[in-house]
Amino acid sequence: MELYELRVFATVVAEQSFTRAADKLLRTQPAVSLTLQRLETEIGEKLIDRSFKTAKELVLTDAGHVVLEFARRFENLGQEMDNALAELRDNSAGRLTIGANESSTLYLLGHIERYRRLYPKIKVQVRRGQSSRIPAELLDGNLELGVVSYDPNDEHLISKVIYTDALAFVVSPQHRFAKRKAVSIADLGMETFIAHNVVSPHRETILREFRRHKVPLNMDVEMPTLESIRKLVQNNEGVAFLPRMVVRQELDRKLLCEVNVKELQVERLIHLLYPRGRTLSHAAQAFLRVVNDGPTAPS
Repeated sequence: MELYELRVFATVVAEQSFTRAADKLLRTQPAVSLTLQRLETEIGEKLIDRSFKTAKELVLTDAGHVVLEFARRFENLGQEMDNALAELRDNSAGRLTIGANESSTLYLLGHIERYRRLYPKIKVQVRRGQSSRIPAELLDGNLELGVVSYDPNDEHLISKVIYTDALAFVVSPQHRFAKRKAVSIADLGMETFIAHNVVSPHRETILREFRRHKVPLNMDVEMPTLESIRKLVQNNEGVAFLPRMVVRQELDRKLLCEVNVKELQVERLIHLLYPRGRTLSHAAQAFLRVVNDGPTAPS
């Protein structure tokens, strides 16, 4: 059974005439009759009682009434589908799924705010995940877009830098370095570092530089979130390297102090990723346009 056959049947009933139905469907009357006969054969039931040859209106059998009801339902569903697809195309409906870790989510906020103002009916979901696993999630189709703080160098992914940040060495206002503008890496050998217990390229960069300068790196405390690290540093329980964006408000409010480490200038590029060659949803394409057109700095 095909949807077209149901449409022909519903049109014949609505027009109460094979000839008028044929005109409306831009078909010949014999073609319409043949289509209806094929539908009856497939169903195994007569849909129109042809014994009422003098009736002014077509008389449906019991089976005809049942099939007509479902034909109208299918027609309504088809219209709903067309409407839903039209809404997707003009971005008045749909869903956008982005993968990001704790800190990378911050770099999305300004873009999401602009996106929501332009497309308020699109549902936006940011899924928190490990940065190292986001490329695989994209390629597996579990995410449409991803945000990471490194370039995965994968030919199957397109990578676009959406923000340039840096790692900031931060201390409490009560710390002995708080009044200094800069220190040497050698000055940090006696410090207690509050570390993030997540493997990342930037963590490896810091470890490598301390080893290269033969300076001990005392990571006596490791925490699962950047928020907890920030709180401990603010309470003068240790020092830390954190993304500048993460501590921007605390620096502005003088709750933390940033001190330049001469030998450690670590740039942090934030990349937006999406699969190469895959057709993105209308919602994702609209987000890329917002990112391309908008400012690179978070609001």
